[in-house]
Amino acid sequence: MSAINIGLLFSLFAFQVSAAPGLALDIAAPSSAVDVDSLIVKASLKNTGDVTLKLLNDPRSVLSKANTNTFSISSTSGTPKFTGLRVKYVPSQAAKSSNSSAFTTLAPGQAIEIDHNLAGTYNFTRCGEGAYNFSALNTFNYVDESGELKTIEASIKSHQLKVAGKLATTNRYTATASVTRRALSFTGCSTDQQSQIKEAATASDAMVSNANSYLSGLASGKPRYTTWFGTFDKSRYNSVASHFKNIGTDASSMNYDCSDCLTHPSMDYPNTYAYVDPNVPTKIYLCGAFWRAPTTGTDSKAGTIVHENSHFVANGAVEDHVYGQGDAQALAKSNPAQAIMNADSHEYL
Repeated sequence: MSAINIGLLFSLFAFQVSAAPGLALDIAAPSSAVDVDSLIVKASLKNTGDVTLKLLNDPRSVLSKANTNTFSISSTSGTPKFTGLRVKYVPSQAAKSSNSSAFTTLAPGQAIEIDHNLAGTYNFTRCGEGAYNFSALNTFNYVDESGELKTIEASIKSHQLKVAGKLATTNRYTATASVTRRALSFTGCSTDQQSQIKEAATASDAMVSNANSYLSGLASGKPRYTTWFGTFDKSRYNSVASHFKNIGTDASSMNYDCSDCLTHPSMDYPNTYAYVDPNVPTKIYLCGAFWRAPTTGTDSKAGTIVHENSHFVANGAVEDHVYGQGDAQALAKSNPAQAIMNADSHEYL
């Protein structure tokens, strides 16, 4: 082999070794004390690697401006109450999207800044005025050059801020909601959409009924349970069982809104399935991915309704620790305490 060829091979090998992804996340807050209406947190995300990153705008991450539970906030007095939205989202599906709204692409050295207005998202009343530590989820999904969905962990730098004066404000969903449960109803839905929702609601009620029947006779760890909720523990089992009992037939006595997501300034309509205000257990907002989903099966319309119903405080206040079947199964093994409070885990049972 000639010296030139050897040199080319060495250069190619050196490039492959050096070509590595990297991210740095900086969370900056106001330097002086502010009330909740003026609480704007600035997230700066920089590509510190030497490959372009096609990042998913996961609603749990700083790349989404939706008022989801993006930040980890704490003080010596505890943590503020989350009062924002819970969202159904599937990274593996979003990764296939042809919509630019699904992604944020950062070239090597490129940075992006995103302002997050936290008014209506967190209630600081129970902790009171004082200094708070702010952080955020630093694991990001990205699509590599081969089209494979991967994750990357960003280095993170966070800061303190001081909250004083007004400690809470009502978001527009809670402020305008009625908590009276009625028969199945619709807001801004076409005749075809109403028909699809009715079919999905019936199937969702059947899924919950099946789960209740299964759980009622469970006294030890069986594969179906442990796959999604981990090692059997009586206390954790009781929590899961109570969630499904609370959901009951809620799917068929819900108001389904087909229009809000279309006009929501911060929601990625094509790649979001649905969202709810956990404090308003009578309304589910439907988005673009919901209409492309099958009626039943994995990440279906019926499953989405189960997922969203589990979020309501009245049903158990289940969260979104992870999305997708693979990560839900991994969570069951690594952290059963989080798995029993994960909405996708309930949907997939």
